Amino acid sequence: MRTTYMPKAGEIERKWYIVDAAGKPLGRLATEVARILRGKHKPIYTPSVDTGDHVIVINASDVVLTGKKAEQKFHYRHSGYAGGIKKVSYGTLLATKPDRAVMLAVKGMLPHNRLGRAMLKKVRIYGGSEHPHEAQQPEVWEF
Repeated sequence: MRTTYMPKAGEIERKWYIVDAAGKPLGRLATEVARILRGKHKPIYTPSVDTGDHVIVINASDVVLTGKKAEQKFHYRHSGYAGGIKKVSYGTLLATKPDRAVMLAVKGMLPHNRLGRAMLKKVRIYGGSEHPHEAQQPEVWEF
């Protein structure tokens, strides 16, 4: 009788990857980062277990939006009070807080439960090319 292999939390080997966002479309970048965070590139991938790796995104300020998304796409947030909705265009969001724009795109492509929140903690996003994670010896991820 054969049994299906089920990875356990202690057996998972996590690596660190650097993804360069310069010149990449926001959505394409977010899908690749979410794929690494979920662990879909590994043969031991299991949907109910966090088998993913750590990701460092650099040059987030150089990410691009195609078409007219910079003016026509908006990010909404609500304070919880009546009339407390605020919206900002993605062009403004990328100009002021590019790391937040990339984080929101990646967050939307992960599971919307406690597993997805655990996966989101393994991503670090920086607007420039400098990052403080040299000690982890990250590998460059090309896509």
